[in-house]
Amino acid sequence: MTQRKFTAAVVQAAAPAFDKKAALEKFADLAGQAAGKGAEIAVFPEAFIGGYPKGLDFGARVGSRTPEGHEDFLRYWNGAVALAGDDLAALSGIVRKAGIYIALGLIEQGGGTLYCSVAFFAPDGTYMGKHRKVMPTAAERLVWGYGDGSTLPVYDTPLGKLGAVICWENMMPAMRLAMYGKGIEIYCAPTVDDRDTWHASMRHIAREGRCFVLNATQFATRADYPADYENIHGDDPATVMINGGSCIVSPFGEVLAGPTYGEEIILTAEIDMDELPRAKYEFDPVGHYARPDIFELRVDERAKEPVTQVTGDEA
Repeated sequence: MTQRKFTAAVVQAAAPAFDKKAALEKFADLAGQAAGKGAEIAVFPEAFIGGYPKGLDFGARVGSRTPEGHEDFLRYWNGAVALAGDDLAALSGIVRKAGIYIALGLIEQGGGTLYCSVAFFAPDGTYMGKHRKVMPTAAERLVWGYGDGSTLPVYDTPLGKLGAVICWENMMPAMRLAMYGKGIEIYCAPTVDDRDTWHASMRHIAREGRCFVLNATQFATRADYPADYENIHGDDPATVMINGGSCIVSPFGEVLAGPTYGEEIILTAEIDMDELPRAKYEFDPVGHYARPDIFELRVDERAKEPVTQVTGDEA
């Protein structure tokens, strides 16, 4: 049975980039703080574990890459986590100690490729699964692979139906509609977009999807990156790299917390799940306000394997 009221948190912070051990320590601290505020679910920003390499070009030019860029990628790889083995055990242990649901933005090692992902955990530390960003934006494509339709989950939890859409995926109409079609109620939106226009998108999505939007944006300064981090933003430790703007929005588009800029902070709000049917009384994007006789969305959720072994009998 869905719990009708609970406290939700969005974490506005950055972990030390490219430093897995330090990032896990920061994650443990902030997860504990969110639980201490009475939250039963906490959302962490895009690329919280592993870091968002803002201002870094990885030595890429059309037709060439530099040796230094390869070393930058190696460092980025080493700071990322695998959602298996020791890394997953460490993440699960942190969540178990906090005792709350967590949607965690991270950089995931998958095969030989890095993915921008969200990992979902239950309060007992159980790893529920992940969403991989389906469309990295601009230069992100240098270092992140593309997720496929097999990681578009919405989980039925005691709090409500939980899923995530990462950063500019939120501006993909078909992506949003796919999540609405799955009945998403707790719409997690981890990002690094700190523009004031982002807040307008969060309010629109909450009102369009008739869901609660939990938007967690990084707040990062130059001090969160290594001293030898060569990027376009310079070396002053106080330089703000990502300025926050996190918020929590109701299914009517009303702002329940935030947006807050310029500081590390954990925002909380009470979530009243009875707001969902109230809101859908007048608009349901995949119910009485849909026109399936005119419009149809097809979502391919099959995993796309690059290599398939076929035996002689199957050929």
